[in-house]
Amino acid sequence: MTERISEAEHAVMEVLWDESPLTAAEVVERIPADRDWSANTVKTLLGRLLSKNVIAHEAEGRRYLYRPLVARSEYVTGESRRLMDRLFGGRLTPLVAHMAERDELSADDIAEIEALLKELKP
Repeated sequence: MTERISEAEHAVMEVLWDESPLTAAEVVERIPADRDWSANTVKTLLGRLLSKNVIAHEAEGRRYLYRPLVARSEYVTGESRRLMDRLFGGRLTPLVAHMAERDELSADDIAEIEALLKELKP
């Protein structure tokens, strides 16, 4: 994915990643109510996502069905890489150290990291 998506566009993508294809009206229905977005706002966001080539649409009668072209895992990988590159010189260790220094890792987090490291060790 070359062009970044905004936080608002990400909310629309979450809906489409959870279920697709969907009409614009169905996307509107599934956007969390606390966003308080109008149908026009969601349609604008769908248009932006189409122009960024992260979703596609196909005609079904008088309406369009929207679906993601970028997998959620692909998006998460790209965003994670950008974060590490921008803030931690592309290295994971300083990121984990940063979280640990601020007591932001729970015992469960630490156990999961330990298990992952054991799996990765040859």
